[in-house]
Amino acid sequence: MARIDKSKLTKLEIIRVASRKFLEKGYSNTSIKAISDELEMSTGNLTFHFPTKEHLLAELVKMLRRFQWKLIEQEADEGVSSMLAICIELMTVASACEESEIAKDFFLSTYSSPICVDYIRSSAVERAKIIFENYCKDWTEEQYIEAEILISGINYATLMTTDTTVSLETRISGALNHIMMIYNVPENLRKEKIEKVLSIDCRELGKRVFGKFTEYVDECVEDTLKEILIG
Repeated sequence: MARIDKSKLTKLEIIRVASRKFLEKGYSNTSIKAISDELEMSTGNLTFHFPTKEHLLAELVKMLRRFQWKLIEQEADEGVSSMLAICIELMTVASACEESEIAKDFFLSTYSSPICVDYIRSSAVERAKIIFENYCKDWTEEQYIEAEILISGINYATLMTTDTTVSLETRISGALNHIMMIYNVPENLRKEKIEKVLSIDCRELGKRVFGKFTEYVDECVEDTLKEILIG
């Protein structure tokens, strides 16, 4: 029998508890002490594996990006273009933030975290190279990076809401138009994608997809646990 790596098991259990608390109680409302208390572990032991709460959030963000890729692949199988899929993705996240304070806290926290936003940008760069390559044929790596720095700011602004904010539909439409403009998408195609996105019941989709993400996190943890135990 293969030797079980106890350190990996400990880290996985920390991720399991932290992720559940972040998605049920809210990232901002969850302390390292609350996580360690539930695990019956000292905070020193927990921070040995994850130095800060931000490092735990980064683990959840990695799962989020895999989940989003999975949705895009599923939508592609159903005949939805990759460009439309990422437009729907932003609409879904913005809608989830509109409907749930927990979702809003989670997504805004990811864009406020240097560790998380660096990961989001690097992942987005690789995706953009595939989706927008026909419109950015001569682009360098640096240009894609610069574009995603701008886009992460647009995304953050789109997710922010106040009592006097413009409507969700207006924010989504404006954000998608600017994002596609950055990647040289022609105006007629931008309008077509935005019209399709706005025709969707975004609020219902936002709640449903955020719920699916919570289920996906549980599945990821269980699958990793099986891999560790099997060796």
